[in-house]
Amino acid sequence: MLRTVQPDSTSLAETAALPIAQVTAAPPLASVPSDDYCDGPDDSLFEHFAWLYIFCREKLFRDDTRRMIAALWPNKKPAPGEKIIELGCGPGFYSCGLAERFCEISVLGIDRSASQLSWAREKRNALGLNNCRFQSDNVLELSHENETFDVLIASRLFTVLPNRRRAVAEMYRVLRPGGRCFIAEPRWAFWASIPLFTMWLLAGLTHFKNGYREPSRARVLSIREMNRLFATQPWRKIETWRDGRYQYALCEKN
Repeated sequence: MLRTVQPDSTSLAETAALPIAQVTAAPPLASVPSDDYCDGPDDSLFEHFAWLYIFCREKLFRDDTRRMIAALWPNKKPAPGEKIIELGCGPGFYSCGLAERFCEISVLGIDRSASQLSWAREKRNALGLNNCRFQSDNVLELSHENETFDVLIASRLFTVLPNRRRAVAEMYRVLRPGGRCFIAEPRWAFWASIPLFTMWLLAGLTHFKNGYREPSRARVLSIREMNRLFATQPWRKIETWRDGRYQYALCEKN
């Protein structure tokens, strides 16, 4: 039976100590069409107004690095050689941060925006990181083999994704047995929509283009919807909780 932990304000110590409950999940999700997300990256707001999203990510969004580490590695340190993938890495905030903190791991950040990836690579090079790389890829149809990664992370991924179930199926597929994923999502559509609204506003003011694939309003998950979404795959353990404006999922593969 799925158990959900929902504190409105969870300390790092409490987060690390939260029990991870067993879950009875549905069979693996069958192949689902990947919708319009497979359109080219040039029709994306995140490509044409990359600088604005980068500013939001670097200066305005919550930094969940400590929560991420406490949840994924209760002893505060990953095992040497662990392979980590970040979906929707944007400017590489978490990928570079984890690679810099833990030189013994390998980190791959993926995104579809060439502008975001260019910024991420510049950041990596400025930090002199040899254990971090970035790649263009589609989170609904990842180019990697089954059971490739030990850890998967994603932040604010589902707010603009048209096929969430397919993304979760891909998360499950590329993780190794015993692998974990950490997901951070905003709880309230108003706050989550501010970057989208601002980018759409700029697009209108500049008359640059109006055929972008992103919605004008972010789509957020309730905690129940998040539980149901991740239960579409047969994870061994699922834990969800809330903390202020954000909610989290921590899953472990069989």
